[in-house]
Amino acid sequence: MLAAIDAAVESVALEIYIFAAGELAERFRASLIGARGRGVKVRVLVDGIGSMELSDSFWEPLRSAGAEVRVFNPISLGRLGIRNHRKLLACDGRVAFIGGFNIAKEYEGDGVTRGWCDLGLRVTGALAVQLEMTFDGLFALADFRHRPFIRLRKSGAKRTLVDEAGQLLLSGPCRGASPLLRALRNDLTKARDVRIVVAYFLPPWRLRRELQRVVRRGGRVQLILAGKSDVALSQLAGRSLYQRMLRAGMEIYEYQPQVLHAKLFIVGDAVYAGSANLDFRSLKLNYELMTRFEKAEMTAQANAIFEAMLIRSQRVEKKVWKKSRSFWARWKERWSHILLARVDPYLSLRQWRAIQEKWKAKSGKAETSNIQ
Repeated sequence: MLAAIDAAVESVALEIYIFAAGELAERFRASLIGARGRGVKVRVLVDGIGSMELSDSFWEPLRSAGAEVRVFNPISLGRLGIRNHRKLLACDGRVAFIGGFNIAKEYEGDGVTRGWCDLGLRVTGALAVQLEMTFDGLFALADFRHRPFIRLRKSGAKRTLVDEAGQLLLSGPCRGASPLLRALRNDLTKARDVRIVVAYFLPPWRLRRELQRVVRRGGRVQLILAGKSDVALSQLAGRSLYQRMLRAGMEIYEYQPQVLHAKLFIVGDAVYAGSANLDFRSLKLNYELMTRFEKAEMTAQANAIFEAMLIRSQRVEKKVWKKSRSFWARWKERWSHILLARVDPYLSLRQWRAIQEKWKAKSGKAETSNIQ
């Protein structure tokens, strides 16, 4: 990513959920300042919650160099639940990087001996152009002060962009089904071999049902989930599903060496990678960016990555797991599930609807004023 910024001659667009102060952040800032010194257009978008610990003064040298830095949805009690969880670097409309990684010290390392285990993609060609275009839309609406959010919905916060190289699946807190969820369910109806690596696993029941159906028709479902997690609540909620998934015949493994943060789904011949987890927040609330490829080379690479992670994972055995669950453990898992699968979505969707109503009301007043 740093090499791509240093090679850019026209534009650099960086969109990150967490940008944390430290040596790595300073290296990125120095590269971005260097790009501005060459006359490159530089824009940076960070999330208001994800990067809340980073002082705004950190960006002063970059802004002084002529770059634009914006915070997506600055912190407000009335819209805390609406987050931009995407991770994207696009340079010159020529090369782009996406994945689960943020810019923080935790992401430096090999994911085995040090640093979190994560996954990224380097994308070139037409998909890189489309990725930079998706950045433009969110960058323009970053501060949540622009008038109609309805326009964001119509402009494609939730949509699928298709190219001969692959697909971009864009998700956001709008009406309609998640493109990622729709594509996954469609692929699962035909798949006999499913391999999933994901940091936060709390899928809706319909998706769990499709996974169960793969096993019932003689297929195989393998899940690599977090043995070590940075979000204990999410890990507890995911574990509340283990018993029923094990009974259904799915194989569950927990990655052992480091915190797992990767997102990789192999469903038959289709490969998915990007920023989204398999939980309600990623599928229904957050702005997310995923890619889908159906190429033999990509499938082979993805399976090789999965195999390398599987070696470092511990299998969860059905009988052992059941015996290990005390009443207190089950109670914590159950309530974590309720909080993340019901309470958080309910509150966040209420906030989103309130935002929409507010802007509809303002738009109506503006129309009345214009008519008069």
